[in-house]
Amino acid sequence: MSAPDWLADAVFYQIFPERFANGDPGLDPPDVQPWDAEPTRDNFLGGDLQGIIDHLDHLTSLGVNALYLTPIFEARTNHRYDAVDYFAVDHRLGDLDTFRRLVAACHARGVRIVLDAVLNHCGDGHWAFRDVVANEAGSPYVNWFSVEGFPVAAEPEPNYRTCSGCSYLPKWNAYNPEVRDHHFAVARYWIEQGIDGWRLDVPYFINRNFWRQFRDVVKPLGEDLYIVAEEWRDPSEWLQGDIADGTMNYTLRDLALGFTADRSLDARELADGLDRLHDSIPAGYHHGMLNLLGSHDTERVLTRHGGRVGDALLAYALMFACPGAPMLYYGDEVGMTGENDPGCRAGMVWDESAWDPVLLAGIRDLAQKRAELAPLRRGTVRTAAVDPDTVLIMRTLDDAAAAVVVHRGEGVTLDPTATPELRGFLREPLHVGPGSTVVLEAL
Repeated sequence: MSAPDWLADAVFYQIFPERFANGDPGLDPPDVQPWDAEPTRDNFLGGDLQGIIDHLDHLTSLGVNALYLTPIFEARTNHRYDAVDYFAVDHRLGDLDTFRRLVAACHARGVRIVLDAVLNHCGDGHWAFRDVVANEAGSPYVNWFSVEGFPVAAEPEPNYRTCSGCSYLPKWNAYNPEVRDHHFAVARYWIEQGIDGWRLDVPYFINRNFWRQFRDVVKPLGEDLYIVAEEWRDPSEWLQGDIADGTMNYTLRDLALGFTADRSLDARELADGLDRLHDSIPAGYHHGMLNLLGSHDTERVLTRHGGRVGDALLAYALMFACPGAPMLYYGDEVGMTGENDPGCRAGMVWDESAWDPVLLAGIRDLAQKRAELAPLRRGTVRTAAVDPDTVLIMRTLDDAAAAVVVHRGEGVTLDPTATPELRGFLREPLHVGPGSTVVLEAL
């Protein structure tokens, strides 16, 4: 078994819908704040699905051909990981018709769309949980959750299981067949609306048999449907052919940023780490990995690099060069900054005069090179350290090959007589300038 083939050519873009673009001010909640207001965990800025539709050309200009949206279902918070109705689009984002238009507009541009499967927990406003609160042991949904006593109480500590102790996020009892039926109906419903896959939120909090059954529900509905698991450590347990097609590649993120941002790794340590990561992923699943440098759960890429655009571009070069589908987090491509949640969730900057042109051009160039050179998308991989500040990532596909040289130092001369791995790419020495990336094709 293997991940769907289209992922080998995919470039993803992650959108936090409430903060990307306000395309329909008529949907704004009464307490909406200005678009450039400081993001908090509670405020609303008015982002919606129409805003995404309006800016699809920006995404395709980046080489993006796949979207991952954080939750869109009816909820109470701006992040919407607290669903109150999984079968409805949040009224502040639009409606089902708007969502269908988004899917159609994406597909017309060759862009696939993946939604967030938040099935470990819901919001305390969910109709089933409200019924338990109201009717206690007499509720037909009492065993949809794990309630320890009545009345149901959130304070001083919740007397029901939650996600990470958050009282407003009651945990589903996934051992209950009625809950599983509900969740599987959710999976089928949105696939029927045209989505191309699911990202599994905190899957490590649910038993693995549930996810095996989830896959058994999803995969017969389309062989190209993508299932990607959130995972911050070892991806291998999810990639045995029975659960996911890939994971969010936070391990790659740690390695890349350790080399470019923190300088805690030298090139040999980076190459060794990349080799270990590659070896931990079963054959057939490398192209299903979702490579990322930032997300809604991390500080922004430029912030991590202390505002150093050149170093950030080195990290992007590593991400685009490694096996897996690269993913950009909205706004990172134009130089947005911010610490972790809520700082990384500000309104997208649409004033082009405030964009960083060097960063944007560099990311577009990396995406273009990846699109032009098939080995960078589909080739096998080898890594080598040229010196402590220079790493070489080589991708080979049939008789073609490409190499990405990422140099974080003050300049280096690549000598094919001294570095055997370079002999297929250089006939004579090549100087690489300070803090730069070079893409080489096989001779």
